[in-house]
Amino acid sequence: MRLTEFHELVRGRFGEVRATSMLVDHVLTSMGGRTAAQAIEDGAEPRDVWRALCADFDVPRDQW
Repeated sequence: MRLTEFHELVRGRFGEVRATSMLVDHVLTSMGGRTAAQAIEDGAEPRDVWRALCADFDVPRDQW
């Protein structure tokens, strides 16, 4: 997954304002206690970060 696609999925699922906040405020325990933005910056695969967000926010599995 490209980073552009990742951002489109996050904005599409959570809305522009909430998505922006989620990426920098929500700590993902499955990503080592980092936010999504930190995980991406540290080199995590966008697909893995997307899945972690989906799991934390109860997104139906068929939308992962």
